[in-house]
Amino acid sequence: MNDKQPIYTCPMHPEVIQDEPGSCPKCGMSLIPQAKKPDVELDKSASATSFAKKLRKVKKVMGDKHAGHSVAMFRDRFWLSLTLTIPVLAYSVTIQQWLNFSLPAFSGSGYIPFVLSTVIFLYGGLVFIKSALGELKGHRPGMMTLISLAISTAFIYSVAVQFGLSGQTFFWELATLITIMLLGHWLEMASIKKAQSALDAIAQLIPDKAEKLVNGRPQPVLVSQLEVGNLVLVRPGAAIPVDGQITEGSSSVNEAAISGESKPVSKTVNDEVVAGTINQDGSLTVKVTKIGEDTALAGIMRLVAEAQASKSNVQMLADKAAFALTIVAIVVGLLTFLLWTVAKDSGFALERSVTVLIIACPHALGLAIPLVVSISTTLSARNGLLIRKRLALESARSLDIVLFDKTGTLTRGEHGVTDIWPTKGYSQDDILRLAASLEQNSEHIIGKGIVKYAQEKKLLAGRVTNFSALPGLGVKGVLEDGKPYVAASRRYIEENKLVVPTAVESKIKAAAKQGKSEVYLLRGNNVIGALALADVIRDESKTAIGALRKLNIKTAMVTGDSEDVASYVASQLGLDQYFAEVKPQDKVARVKQLQAGGQKVAMVGDGINDAPALTQANIGLAIGAGTDVAIKSADIILVKSDPRDVVKVIKLSKATYSKMKQNLIWATGYNVVAIPLAAGVLYQYGIVLAPAVGAGLMSLSTIIVALNAQLLRRLHF
Repeated sequence: MNDKQPIYTCPMHPEVIQDEPGSCPKCGMSLIPQAKKPDVELDKSASATSFAKKLRKVKKVMGDKHAGHSVAMFRDRFWLSLTLTIPVLAYSVTIQQWLNFSLPAFSGSGYIPFVLSTVIFLYGGLVFIKSALGELKGHRPGMMTLISLAISTAFIYSVAVQFGLSGQTFFWELATLITIMLLGHWLEMASIKKAQSALDAIAQLIPDKAEKLVNGRPQPVLVSQLEVGNLVLVRPGAAIPVDGQITEGSSSVNEAAISGESKPVSKTVNDEVVAGTINQDGSLTVKVTKIGEDTALAGIMRLVAEAQASKSNVQMLADKAAFALTIVAIVVGLLTFLLWTVAKDSGFALERSVTVLIIACPHALGLAIPLVVSISTTLSARNGLLIRKRLALESARSLDIVLFDKTGTLTRGEHGVTDIWPTKGYSQDDILRLAASLEQNSEHIIGKGIVKYAQEKKLLAGRVTNFSALPGLGVKGVLEDGKPYVAASRRYIEENKLVVPTAVESKIKAAAKQGKSEVYLLRGNNVIGALALADVIRDESKTAIGALRKLNIKTAMVTGDSEDVASYVASQLGLDQYFAEVKPQDKVARVKQLQAGGQKVAMVGDGINDAPALTQANIGLAIGAGTDVAIKSADIILVKSDPRDVVKVIKLSKATYSKMKQNLIWATGYNVVAIPLAAGVLYQYGIVLAPAVGAGLMSLSTIIVALNAQLLRRLHF
């Protein structure tokens, strides 16, 4: 970018930087131009650590241009202005007449309202005037322009009257107006601060230093100095500094900051860990596998930043309404002044005009949506939902059907034992232990499933000798009793013309119709039992399907598995529809098929071979992502790989949209009623709003919108 080309930033959030004019995505204020771009840019592709450092540096660079635009600044200026406003009111003739009191007069006492109001104007009002100049330079007149017009007009006119112009001063109105405006901004900024950016919170997760193992000895180094392949020591209670794989040790890791899962996750050798999570009770040696922009946390930060910067349809509507309201307020204010000058007098006309400008300020309208967006983004990130597109979250409330990929989404994507059938003389535990003893050296997915299930049941596998694999058939070996055993498929039974006991055979046939895989256990040539395995259905899937049904949302499944397998899974989960024997490249056709019926479809898949279907769907949700947050085909990423999070997305969408709508109705409805009152349409009935009352109502409207947005935090998933 040319250094002479201005960049635009928010006076209250200097880290918000854009190349073009617009509104701040955090507070809704119009962005103001800067002379040139700062030395530091926010590169969303940078690593999480460097991103955080750049963010802090940008704040420092830009903060010099807008020093004091903070909660503390508005608080301090409010209290001083309030202190000075009290004597202004006390020595105002109008107030004394209203309240029927008088104060001792002394030399110069008549100048107290003028002197103190001037201090209030220069100290408290200058903040609004500077921001208004920025809005005008950016050709985006907004709330600060209206406030500045009102207080500047009131001040200049009152000073002129003080020194000889015929009319009535507005010093007490000016002082109370600025004080109330400062109070409103203070409360607003405090509310915004509570809605801390999820990006800022994530940036603080990664430590600056790590303990690199050099020749087995830990040496402190900067995280930025680590390379792929390095080993680092992570002590109990320390934050894990890198994405990596455990090479030594075991522990439990708190992954709540990344996945939203409150329960610590057990980790041991070969398990992966993610930077920013907290090691709890054991020392770990971790091999660095990802650095810089490839880390999970850096990817999460990029996605959260994208979500915060993107706008929903409601936000765009609010932006247009706020700009239009600014123009309307200026026009109505001028007409009010002209009409009342003719009908009454210039002093009354000025009072009405100032009141219109203040009460019509679109502050509440500008804050209505951005604050809800900020809070919902924070809520989603804390609950393991990464929103890449705000429009996707907004439209999730009106979904008709959710289409799930089966493997790895509704199921675990790994084979588990579902049934065990022993013959006479053996128990289920006997069959499982013997089969696991044989399979403990197997690399086959079926064998691994049997061994894992035995471990879960705490059945120790026995020693096996003379082990050998039977390609395409099974495994065999000699166990501790000195007898030869075989764990084999149906094909082994058929090729060797072996007999399966009738009781076991009937159960196996029933299991086969459900798409389950069978394993026969033989001692010598005698079948002593059998096991059935299947892709294990997640317990969470049943809960998710039930919750979606309560929301009146239909569910469907697409899978490449056979009709028998698909039918079994669909019946177990209570799905409304399923598509079986679908090739990966044909999944997109099933999405189109559902859409052709006029249904709004959400596709839930693993984000790899489901990419075309995720893109075609009205909303694409990537599950099974875990730490792979760089998925570009999904609109929303479910970090925890939990199908129940689909329900969270829909509930958050409904709640967020509801708050947006409530705020928008209040902010616009308030102005529809307030502007005519401010203009004096009910003057003949004795109803007149003073400028200070108008400022109070405007501030109250802003506070109500801010508090209503905060109620979103009470959402229970």
